[in-house]
Amino acid sequence: MTRAYEHKSSTDEIRQRFDQDVDRFSNIETGQTATIDAPLAMELITQAAFHSTNNIQRVLDIGCGAGNNTIKLASHVSPFQCDLVDLSLPMLERARQRISQVNTGDIRILQGDFRDIELPEEGYDVILAAAVLHHLRDDQDWESAFRKIYRLTAPGGSVWITDLVSHETGAVQSLMWQRYGDYLRSVGGDPYRNKVFDYIDREDSPRPVTYQLDLLRRVGFTQVELLHKNSCFAAFGAIKAERTLEKTQP
Repeated sequence: MTRAYEHKSSTDEIRQRFDQDVDRFSNIETGQTATIDAPLAMELITQAAFHSTNNIQRVLDIGCGAGNNTIKLASHVSPFQCDLVDLSLPMLERARQRISQVNTGDIRILQGDFRDIELPEEGYDVILAAAVLHHLRDDQDWESAFRKIYRLTAPGGSVWITDLVSHETGAVQSLMWQRYGDYLRSVGGDPYRNKVFDYIDREDSPRPVTYQLDLLRRVGFTQVELLHKNSCFAAFGAIKAERTLEKTQP
């Protein structure tokens, strides 16, 4: 990790916080009150996955938490096999229990950092990454993670992301951060606003949605889509081209 990120939490420290928060994240409607438009973003990425991807058989949920996004996807298409990745074992166990109630496909849980776990290349028709990529750090880390996502996506498959995002200019960043603070204050007053801002400062290093859309194209995705953006949160994704058969000479 570069010096600019030395004050950020380690993956183990992030895991410890989420180990203690399983019940809150198990509520599909209210579990992410700190995220503006969380239910809408979840609906948009799962509908986009369903409408953009033919024959969804295998799904990867990166940073799955208690499984809300995969559960929402199962309301559009089922059954499918799914691999669930998260730092927190209690989250994974809760996710498996909840998803098994709505999806009869095989469910595999993998505890650890997505960047370090061996996963099948071109193995997933849909990849979901909700509120997780903001934990990436420097440019190299971001590009390496996005290249891995591209390698894991099957031809014709898609990746869908919802996340905290920053902005390209200081003026707009300040404006949107103020608006986000006002939103948090409306939910739980100044103590809640300060609590959320504190753990964002410790744990997160978000990038602009424009940066991430450009990066999706750079690593190989041929089509990208911005589904929604409100203040400091966005929902977006990308589709991998189908494999084309090369013509052979007679």
